[in-house]
Amino acid sequence: MALKDYPHTPDGRYFVASGKLWRCSDPRLTPEGRKALTAKLMAARRKVKEVQHNEAQLKRARRAVNAAKEALGERGPVWWDDGAPDETMKAPSESSYADWWASLSDEERVKGYANPRG
Repeated sequence: MALKDYPHTPDGRYFVASGKLWRCSDPRLTPEGRKALTAKLMAARRKVKEVQHNEAQLKRARRAVNAAKEALGERGPVWWDDGAPDETMKAPSESSYADWWASLSDEERVKGYANPRG
């Protein structure tokens, strides 16, 4: 399932997958910037898989994944400026989005329980 197929909160801050809220990339990124950062993220994820048996290289690869996620706005300081807290990894029914989640159809909520990594 493509990222666009997961339920997204009305404010565009999160999508729901595996029954949890996951922060979306910063919408202020240019398409080119997002593409470049996504390429870095994917390269770092491939490196994590490649170096599983070398602790030092694995730590570096994981730091590269985290750096790319932060640059995308998916981790680290939130990209919005209204003071709302980060609710990443909360169940939508136990977050400030509970009413929105309850308003979705059963079909839409089922999509939110799909695993984004297969």
